[in-house]
Amino acid sequence: MSLPDRKEAEVRRLLVQRTAEPVPADLAERALADGARLLRRRRVLRTVLWGVVLAGLLALTAWSLAARPWSEPPPTTTPPAVDW
Repeated sequence: MSLPDRKEAEVRRLLVQRTAEPVPADLAERALADGARLLRRRRVLRTVLWGVVLAGLLALTAWSLAARPWSEPPPTTTPPAVDW
């Protein structure tokens, strides 16, 4: 028997046995509730992450407006006197 024929024969044997366990009656409802809970958690996590990103951008903007990091820092010493 070749490999595909052997696999097909094994599948056919398993289908003929039909010793499947019974499925709980409320399986669909539980799966729906689990899926809804998963979606809620993802939505809350996404909202929290966006809030953190926006708060970080707001803090960066406030700091840059207050500190003005792009401007030249004030001199720490006086310039040398020039004798003309």
